[in-house]
Amino acid sequence: MPTLTAEAFTATLALVGIVVIVSSLLSGAVERSGLPQVAIFLLLGVAVGPSGLGLLDLSLQSPALRVIATLGLVLVLFSDAISMDVAEVRQQRRLALLVLGPGTLIPAALIALAAWWLLDLAPAAAAVLGAALASTDPVLLRSLLRSKALPATTRLALRLESGMNDVVLLPVVLLSMLALPAGEAAHGHGPTNPTRMVVGLFLLGPGAGVLVGWAAISLMDRVRKGAGVRRDYESLYALGVALTAYAIAEFAGGSGFLAAFAAGLTIAALDVELCDCFLDYGEATAEMFLLLTFVAFGASLIWTGLDVLDVRTLLFAAVALGARTLVQLPVLRASGLPPHDRKLIAWLGPRGLSTLLLVLLPVFAGVTGSERLFTVSCLVVLISVVAHGGGIALFMRRAAPHPTPATVETPAAPLPAGAPTPDAAPVPEKIALEELRRLQAAGEPVIVLDVRTERTYGADGTRAKGAIRLPPDDAVRQAAALAVPRGATLAAYCT
Repeated sequence: MPTLTAEAFTATLALVGIVVIVSSLLSGAVERSGLPQVAIFLLLGVAVGPSGLGLLDLSLQSPALRVIATLGLVLVLFSDAISMDVAEVRQQRRLALLVLGPGTLIPAALIALAAWWLLDLAPAAAAVLGAALASTDPVLLRSLLRSKALPATTRLALRLESGMNDVVLLPVVLLSMLALPAGEAAHGHGPTNPTRMVVGLFLLGPGAGVLVGWAAISLMDRVRKGAGVRRDYESLYALGVALTAYAIAEFAGGSGFLAAFAAGLTIAALDVELCDCFLDYGEATAEMFLLLTFVAFGASLIWTGLDVLDVRTLLFAAVALGARTLVQLPVLRASGLPPHDRKLIAWLGPRGLSTLLLVLLPVFAGVTGSERLFTVSCLVVLISVVAHGGGIALFMRRAAPHPTPATVETPAAPLPAGAPTPDAAPVPEKIALEELRRLQAAGEPVIVLDVRTERTYGADGTRAKGAIRLPPDDAVRQAAALAVPRGATLAAYCT
């Protein structure tokens, strides 16, 4: 098994640093413009790869790639599961069953059939490729799912599909691998026992995840009520839960990926009060690893998809990208959604990193012929980044809201003698509700600001009368766009 050299380790650390810096600096511009973030990081991979600065050159056998890809898949499964609103899913269970049932499995079967016919693959290999390419990418959809222009039911359907269809498709990939011949790189453990793998897949993995999720969140809740837990450490706790669930399941012979998802879903179902930092840190960390993996692929690996470009693979790519749309349109009629919403859901199904992570599993297991599955998947992902990424960017730009003036227009009052100048930085003070009402009754210029995070704001339907919505992650720009008067008293609330 290849080892991680000092040079490769240094290059990996440099890659992590570059991704964190670039993603942080571009986060606001990318979210507002709707540009496909994935495309930017693929090009960043080219810049640091062999064709550019030569800082990074990863092969499919690189230990660094395996670590990055594994962590990325673990964290995205955990963060997508923990962010699920179980009550909302129950309320829209018909839509969830349609999207994750026939809306996921039928396209996978059609893509597998096309792979068997057009690419002359063995049935099991075709099933792996069909399952991997039926997975929709959460990274390409993240900016879209945050858009307020997207209908609520459409957002839920796409979040369910991108966050949970990997769990539906992962068993198909792992079970199909049992029927494929293992190469010399298959860990040297001999043939896998099918019964043991099925038990590990469907019982040990999810069971370990449920146990770890329940124990971890119960322990944190008890300690928080007793000695207390610092908020910054509470945010790190999410990362520890995901990795612990994965490791315990793997040691027990189960699927660590399903364990990570089960742990997140258990925490979501327990409905324990969690600070937003717990959830947001997990999502941010998962997104960083996903972008890091895209840079790693962009250095050289993903472009190998262009090497298999011919008429048959182009026809296959058309089927792989069109099967989901053709299936979703009739399937979603049973959901009762308006035609416009059904079309949005059916079209907005990009293929990306989740596809590449799933198809890498047989590569890491040393399955014979798996590298061809990877290169074909790379071609489809490249086409999808252009087609779906461009479509999402166009939707975001057309749906971008125009700034509206604040509902309270009050000219700046002259400052009394001895008062601090506007350039000074006054310390925010707490204000009681009675004091707020007294100021309003006296005709003082008071503006109530709703500065809750997007997660808390969306989960709670309560709205303060006359309050202006000012998200905390973009407060300065939003305040300027809303023309909030500088001379007014600002009363902000976040709970």
